[in-house]
Amino acid sequence: MCRDCCCGSPKVTGVDHAAQTARLRETVPVRISDCLDVCDQANVVVVQPSAAGRAAGGRPVWLGLVNDPDATEDIVAWVRAGGPGVAPRPGILDLYAFTPSRRRAP
Repeated sequence: MCRDCCCGSPKVTGVDHAAQTARLRETVPVRISDCLDVCDQANVVVVQPSAAGRAAGGRPVWLGLVNDPDATEDIVAWVRAGGPGVAPRPGILDLYAFTPSRRRAP
């Protein structure tokens, strides 16, 4: 979960960032990251597959614009169901999924 210059900051108004982080932590371990370099997608949550999910071919799923408690609850439900590689991603989360750029520093 990104919580740096844009994500998790007052720049994204109307979101209780602490409550969002706490809600996700109730379900899974949450790692807070410095800038993931996708500020135009703030708030960003990357859902990592479990060991079983990785074994089944699951890959990390990047979700952006997660600025609504309902989106957070949809993520919680998916992770409880098994997450990437184990449970199909709910269609509603397709609205948040994106592929980060693969830019490299010169």
